[in-house]
Amino acid sequence: MAKIKVYYDKTGKTLTVWFDEPTKEYVCEETGEEVILIKDKEGRVIGFERLNFVLEEEEVGFAFEAVSI
Repeated sequence: MAKIKVYYDKTGKTLTVWFDEPTKEYVCEETGEEVILIKDKEGRVIGFERLNFVLEEEEVGFAFEAVSI
């Protein structure tokens, strides 16, 4: 089963989401919209980071939906 890792850094105001192991990070690509794509050696996106992300404590929660294609 695949695991998604989500990290929120309140001090740095970043939200980082990993679809694969963080140790596979090889290069990062800025999108210009305060989002950084994290890629492995083959150029596959294995995560992303959202900059200037502020999460109010009353907003903490999580919803996930899986869709089969």
